[in-house]
Amino acid sequence: MQTLSKRQTVLLITFLVLVWGINWPLSKYALHYMPPILFSGVRTLLGGVLLLAAAVPRYRQLQIRQTWPIYLLSAVVNVVLYYGLQTIGIQYLPAGLFSAIVFLQPVLVGLFSWLWLGELMNGLKVIGLVLGFAGVGVISSGASGASGHISAAGILLALGSALSWALGTIYVKKSSGRVDNIWLVTMQLIIGGVFMTGLGSVTESWLDVVWSGRFILSLLFISIFVIALGWLVFYKLMDSGEASKVASFTFLIPLVAILIGTMFLHEPFTYSLLAGLVLVLGSIYLVNRPRRVSVVHS
Repeated sequence: MQTLSKRQTVLLITFLVLVWGINWPLSKYALHYMPPILFSGVRTLLGGVLLLAAAVPRYRQLQIRQTWPIYLLSAVVNVVLYYGLQTIGIQYLPAGLFSAIVFLQPVLVGLFSWLWLGELMNGLKVIGLVLGFAGVGVISSGASGASGHISAAGILLALGSALSWALGTIYVKKSSGRVDNIWLVTMQLIIGGVFMTGLGSVTESWLDVVWSGRFILSLLFISIFVIALGWLVFYKLMDSGEASKVASFTFLIPLVAILIGTMFLHEPFTYSLLAGLVLVLGSIYLVNRPRRVSVVHS
């Protein structure tokens, strides 16, 4: 495992927060042109196919006979459930609100990484994770107030998406020493993408797809930057640091999603968003604050 420098970590986290934040309003826009299950399948399948260019030269590290269960289970939790529930559920809630609920994930990752990965859990980290989720909740309340409509189905789908992503993150972290990261991302996207595209082809109609230029550009951006590169960066960060610490930075993603909506979709920026930002930043500081090491002098 290659440890990232502080500068590399900052650059990768910044990239991830920006592209995954942009993903939410952009996906909601794209759903005007393609049915949800087909869209979920096509964008992940396209991302996986694009990554084959980087994966094929490393074919000796695929080891499909030994590692296929890891690829399959990762595809189920990180693609079929996470993206499937997300793409269907985002139709029932505003993009910013839906993404805010999904980001219960860092709190779940903090809990699961303590239970199953043996990562350290202290009072400051617990407070930080709770504070981050509180910040997301404040952001959610502002978004829901602006939208004027809350869907129970949308909230349940968002919570399901958060749980599947958290479980997938912990599973990949536990399995990281047994598989090649590039092949893991490629295979989970292709397996999940093929399944979702097939399901969408049966339950939805390709005739409902509107192949406009703006939609194609949105689809390509999501497939390349959000899906293919985003997952590679996410797993690289997970491999090089504590899962709970890396996950804490994803609290910023709903804020980016709502800021994009404010700037380009003319959605209001409220005091609750500002308060949520303060809580989220406080959360990130507490979760990532270095522990003081006591020195005993003899």
